[in-house]
Amino acid sequence: MNAEEFIETLKIIGQDYSEGIPKRELFSLAKTYQQIPVFEVIKLLKDENDDHRLGAVSILDWKARNKKTTAEEREAIYKAYMDNHEWIDNWGMVDRAAPFVVGRYLYHKDRKPSYDLARSKNPMERRTAMVSTYYFIRKNDVEDTFKIAEILVNDVDEYVQKAVGSWVREAGKRYEEKLITFLNKYASKMPRIMLRYAIEKLDKKTREHYLNLKQ
Repeated sequence: MNAEEFIETLKIIGQDYSEGIPKRELFSLAKTYQQIPVFEVIKLLKDENDDHRLGAVSILDWKARNKKTTAEEREAIYKAYMDNHEWIDNWGMVDRAAPFVVGRYLYHKDRKPSYDLARSKNPMERRTAMVSTYYFIRKNDVEDTFKIAEILVNDVDEYVQKAVGSWVREAGKRYEEKLITFLNKYASKMPRIMLRYAIEKLDKKTREHYLNLKQ
């Protein structure tokens, strides 16, 4: 398996679709290519074609999810993502891979790289910092979610704002009191779209309370 074979197979699949290859088909193909060497995945990741790059991060995601993946392989997968983040340049690519490629790798390690990403000038790197904590949330570990959210609470990028709101909301589903504490401190200051995402699952009265703080 190599990058060229992936591209050729994708072309064949694409012949059946006049309006672009559906994401489900792309993700399914990526799953069948999860044994492809990481250096071949990087070739796809540096391709100018959007589908090839989304395929690359999808392959990295499948590799990271696979329980048979070794610790050495996980490090290579993580580095492939982090060292080539300039090519991971839209929210769909970030959301596809960040939780398992970055979050899972850092779960039992020093999480400083996530905080470094949160302070990056690149908005998609900042989004990775937030989205990668979803793996932590799945393990009922939400401290870093809220700490990184504090760094990003005044972010000017819409896609970072949405990520912060979405993932503090997800953390709040497990620990609502922590979400309330966060909102009490920042609701009046954070961008409105971030606030709307953050309070989405709270009861109507509570949502209205925080929305009124913005007026």
